[in-house]
Amino acid sequence: MSEFDTVIKGGTVIDGLQTPRFKGDVGIRDGKIAEIGSIPASRAGNVIDAAGLVVAPGFVDLHTHYDSQVFWDPWCTMSGWHGVTSVVIGNCGFGFAPCKPADRERAMLSLSRNEAVPMETMRQGMPWDWETFSEFLDSVSRTPKGVNMMSFVPLAPLYGYVVGLDEAKSRQVTDAELDRMCELLVEGMRAGGCGLSAQILGVEGNVQLDFDGTPMVTDLMSERELRAFSRAMGSLGRGVTQMTGPLETAGFIARESGRPVIWNALLADGALNQHGGQSMSHADAISRLREMNESEGLRVFAQALTTNFGSEFTLEDYNLADAIPCWREALVGTIPEKITKLADPERRRAMKEVDEARGGLFGAGYVLQDITVQWISSDARNAVHLKDTYEGYTIGEIAAREGKHPIDAMLDVAVAGDLRVGFATVLLETPPESMRDLLNCPVSLPGVSDGGAHTKFVTTGRYPTELLSLWVREHELISLEQAHWRLSAYPAMAAGLKGRGSISEGLSADLVVYDPDTVGSEPMERLWDYPAGEWRLVQKSRGYRYTMVNGELTFVDGTCTDATPGRLLRHGTD
Repeated sequence: MSEFDTVIKGGTVIDGLQTPRFKGDVGIRDGKIAEIGSIPASRAGNVIDAAGLVVAPGFVDLHTHYDSQVFWDPWCTMSGWHGVTSVVIGNCGFGFAPCKPADRERAMLSLSRNEAVPMETMRQGMPWDWETFSEFLDSVSRTPKGVNMMSFVPLAPLYGYVVGLDEAKSRQVTDAELDRMCELLVEGMRAGGCGLSAQILGVEGNVQLDFDGTPMVTDLMSERELRAFSRAMGSLGRGVTQMTGPLETAGFIARESGRPVIWNALLADGALNQHGGQSMSHADAISRLREMNESEGLRVFAQALTTNFGSEFTLEDYNLADAIPCWREALVGTIPEKITKLADPERRRAMKEVDEARGGLFGAGYVLQDITVQWISSDARNAVHLKDTYEGYTIGEIAAREGKHPIDAMLDVAVAGDLRVGFATVLLETPPESMRDLLNCPVSLPGVSDGGAHTKFVTTGRYPTELLSLWVREHELISLEQAHWRLSAYPAMAAGLKGRGSISEGLSADLVVYDPDTVGSEPMERLWDYPAGEWRLVQKSRGYRYTMVNGELTFVDGTCTDATPGRLLRHGTD
């Protein structure tokens, strides 16, 4: 019998701990890293030749929304394609547990807009074999997985379960209700939740809204409620908060809980913030983070957006314009209602004023004229004529040709195509000097992948690959050693994820083996692989030779092996 199940031989090992790289072999037994050094091939049941390749710990993605997708996609792609071996769900206060059976439709409605997960896909793809948070974790545990998964206890479902989402928006919760929600938070953490999560964006400038265009329930939380939740988590002496909102709110939670906070999001100046208006420059944010951590005795990490931002979108289901009242009002409702509103000259007049006043589509830095009509669905009315006339042209070209305002040019095409028209933005490229600041911030964690969310608009789940290829290989902003630390060991430590994130003897064998000269992202494409025949926008990867989860290969040269060795990770024990 072989001493090791697998030996990865002759690779350049970057262990995720900022140790200088070295040539060596990694021996794996029973899903764990058993030995690092020089290991004869004769001691292995299987040998992976890693000559000329980098051997590194699998990536840890702290900010995903795979809460539903894991039930139909065990590898949580895009993350699985890009070397991610552990993901954390339940972010931003959004999730599906606890949830009474009568409230399931309402819970899915919220996620259908604020994270843009297709409604019918959720209906068909989720087993809904739970009510409590503990039962939800048990369901995730039973589900075959190609990645490891840990979960926050999101706060919005607690409001839904105890008070009712709509009722909780209309009044202040009682002391008894708040006490019960805090009890459920503690129960959820004892079942394995890694802490609490919440979106606290308020009312103005918020693009993560409920299905009806109103704020999410956690956006309306009072200081009293937030203090109670923070102290309840802190009473356990473990756990971490993930929050999306003002940096000073992150400081408040850290003070009240005595526990670390992962704040979303640290953005380079001029970057698109899909979660609302950017309130401070990245230099000011980094300076404030230093004060909190170094002077005030707090522990506040920052998830940093480290991908250049390009997107495609349709007005059939777009929600990232919700910070603009006239756009939000027009894009809420059924498809026929949206078509009627988008054709209305009075509404268009308000949209034109916003575009001209703010210097870009939805105020996001996109010049409307540069947006391209990328595709028009074949089942749209007059599809053949529309495709021949508009596909591949920019809004500016169409407006000039037809003598129209760009807003009219864009909306006329969208309405004529029953809103099944795909528009593509230009890529918003972050200056390398700004990205250098983000990547070298002492408490920044690369990511904000939003994996599983906004899948018809953005592909930020490629962030590990873009960090290695663009920011390390091309621009040399940080070393590979630091990149792998920030991609694996550092986020694992920040979230309290034990036994993972580095190549160390005794740790789980979550590994990637890749070619540093070719690793990169493939072009965007649409895949029709969701339940109910829904499509999503993806970018696959290249250059990853092997991805291993708990000692088993999940991807070889970009092809899934169909293995599902992933585990539910229960915080406090795993």
